[in-house]
This record gives sequence, structure tokens and C-alpha cells, in this order.
Amino acid sequence: MGEYATQLVVGVGGRAGVSVAEVCALVEETLRGAGLESGSVTALATVEGKALEAGIAGAAERFGVPLLSYPAERLAAIPVPHPSDAAREAAGTASVAEAAALAGGGELLVPKRRSVAATCAVATAHTHDLRHHGDAEVADAGAGLVDLAVNVRSHTPPQWLKDRIAASLDVLSAYPDGRPARAAVALRHGLPVERVLLTAGAAEAFVLIARALGAERPVVVHPQFTEPEAALRDAGHRVERVVLRAEDGFRLDPAAVPEEADLVVVGNPTNPTSVLHPAATLAALARPGRILVVDEAFMDAVPGEREALAGRTDVPGLVVLRSLTKTWGLAGLRIGYVLAEPGVIAKLAAAQPLWPVSTPALVAAEACVAPAALAEAEAAARQIAVDREHLLAGLAEFEEISVAGTAEGPFVLIRVEGAAEIRTRLRALGFAVRRGDTFPGLDRSWLRLAVRDRATTGRLLQALDQALAAR
Repeated sequence: MGEYATQLVVGVGGRAGVSVAEVCALVEETLRGAGLESGSVTALATVEGKALEAGIAGAAERFGVPLLSYPAERLAAIPVPHPSDAAREAAGTASVAEAAALAGGGELLVPKRRSVAATCAVATAHTHDLRHHGDAEVADAGAGLVDLAVNVRSHTPPQWLKDRIAASLDVLSAYPDGRPARAAVALRHGLPVERVLLTAGAAEAFVLIARALGAERPVVVHPQFTEPEAALRDAGHRVERVVLRAEDGFRLDPAAVPEEADLVVVGNPTNPTSVLHPAATLAALARPGRILVVDEAFMDAVPGEREALAGRTDVPGLVVLRSLTKTWGLAGLRIGYVLAEPGVIAKLAAAQPLWPVSTPALVAAEACVAPAALAEAEAAARQIAVDREHLLAGLAEFEEISVAGTAEGPFVLIRVEGAAEIRTRLRALGFAVRRGDTFPGLDRSWLRLAVRDRATTGRLLQALDQALAAR
């Protein structure tokens, strides 16, 4: 059983008024009987109607793990080995404990156990490699592959930007001065400079947020870019997840986010689903005392930047992250920025080292928010939209492939049986694509494809045809 250490979810149910002591005793006895350690439990899980039971909530607190809760209709759709008509009538699902344990996508280790007033079941947690990113798909596969795994725009940076960056090398003997770039970003969004912080890419911003803002109950909306959760965990936070469903088109219902969450992280458009959430939906997540982090790393790839919150000052606690690495091909240079209330910016800045952004990156930032560059980015976004429609039309010809949600970003998320095998065959045919199972909320049936020009897409579709035919 050692392989399951630190990756267990315990599903729990109970009658009204069940005590903390009874729930904990049943869980501990069940784990002990299976040869499992209580320290290996990463979460307790139950149905939404039981999440407010003091005995169940208190048990999660005593174990020091989050309490995950799921709608009864979601649990009712999960097959369980020991269904109960009584449980179905009382809670809306055939087994609260077994279905809640399995809701995260793991495998049942210990079926339902009972005490007088409580039930529990134990499953392996479906773990995800939060540190896996698209660049690994290309690096692991070797040179010469067509890169559809990384969401950086092809044929970038443009020559004019290379020239600007190269010219900055003449002044590397001086320490970086971020004031001109900060002012340029502020002007681009119509904000005072006190609301702008330049960072070494959006990834640094996630680390600063995790370390400097003192969240007590952070929530990350998944599937999305995994660095926010990884940074929060590295900083010692217990992270709760709100997992959006493919059946709902990966659309966010603000009511799914716990009211008590004091830090909420969501991407828009979201990587890897490519879903663009309405600005009003995201703004509805704002609360007094809550930090709302919206990752807009791919927003400049959306024509007109529809649904953007960058530049808004009427949403309390709003923190918007932007990256200049995707549209401009600057992943190796590391440049991005944060837009937030001056007090939040001051806290984040205090957590940065001295001179966190290099002179070449500062020059790039100033150049990429100039009017001519913004016009070029808008033209690129419109072309991406055209190329994406061509890709989606081609994918629609394959009955084995489905696309969940409405893609609005420079990538598309597809579902296909045997995705891992398809991915391997595509590599053999010269294409690197992004596996989806490292994103919480997705399993091994998902792949992410970057949008490329029509000619490249045509070759990809031919390769997909071959890969599917070879199964």
C-alpha cells in the first residue's frame, strides 16, 4: 500500500448531528484496517448537503485537510459498488461515501464502512504533475518536431522586437530601470503607475501572490494553468479546487466557488480549455476581503480583448496578470506584469528581489505595449481566430474526436479515446502535442493543440488521420 502514501481521498457521510469523534474514529479505524496511514489522507469529501455538518467539517479540520463537497446530481452519476436506496432517497446519491471518494477520478481502495451514524470509503487521489508544461513535450521528443505543445505564437519575436532587445545590450553595465516600462504599461491600460508591477513572467507573479498576500482559504478554478496551485502549495497553503466539467463546456458558475474563499484564481481565456469567461461572471466572484486573481496571459490573442478585466478599477480585490511571452515569443526572456490596487502592488513588490526584471525584458515590455505593437497583436489575434476555425472544422471531420467548450484562445482542447497512444504516434509522425492529464479535472483522454497556420494544420490533420487509423 506504500504507493498510495500522501494521495488518498476519504469519502464521508453521516446522519444529522453526527459527532466529530465518531467520524474521526470510523476513518481512522478504516485506514488502520487497510494498512494505510492517516497522514496519507489529502482530503475528505462528501455531498454538498452534508458539508455543513459540524461532525464532518470538524473531522476534516482535525485531520488538517480540505473538505471537498460535490452536488448530489454529480455523485449520483458515479457508479458505486455498494448502492443504497436509503442513501439515494436521503441524499440524492446511492452512496455518499463511495461516490464522494471517487469523484476526483481515483480508484476505490476501501469500500463503504459504517458506524452507528457515519459512513466512509477510501480512494486513491487522482494526482497531477503540476510542474509539467508544454515545453517538456518538445524537449522530451527531440529536435525536428512541429511544436503544437507550446502556446507561443509561431515566427516570433518579430525582427523589429529583436532589434530593440539587441540594442539594449549596449547598456547592460547599468542596473535595470523599470520606470519607463512601468509607465508604458500603465498608459496602455489607462491606470496610474501605482497599480502596475513588472515581473519576470506571469510565473513569478504567482509565486509573489502565494507568498505575500496571506491567504487563509485559497481556491483555484480548474482545469487551468497549474503554476498558481503549485506556487500556493510550495508556500505552504492548502489549496481547494473548483473543477469545471466538460459536460458544462468548462463554463464557470460563480456559485461553485466557496463563499469563504479569500483568494480565487481563474484563467481567462483559460489554459487548456480555451474557454473565454464573460467579464461579468468573473467580476461576480469579487467579495470584500477576497483577492480575485484573473490570469489573462492569453487575452491579447482574443480579438478586441473581449471580456478583459485589465484596466478595471471598479472590481474590489481584482488582480490581473498579463504575459508578453505568448504573443511576442519571449518565453526565454521572462516578462509580464500585474495590475492591482496600490496596496496589493506594494505587498507584491516587497516580496520581489532587487532588480527582478532585466534590462532587455524591460525594453521588450515598453516596446510591446506601444500603439504599433498593439495593432500588430490585434491583427495576429484576428488571424489566430481564422486559423482556429480552420483547425476546428478539420477536427469535426473525425467522429473519434470531440471538442468541449467553445475555443476562443490560441489553442484547442480535444478528447479522444487512447489519447496517450495518439500522442505517441503523432510524435513519430513529426508533431508534438500537449498531454492533458496533468491538468486537474482532466484525464488521459485529453490533448491540447496549439493553433497554427492553415498549412501546418493541414499536415496535422493528415497525421491525425494516420494515427487514428493505426489504432
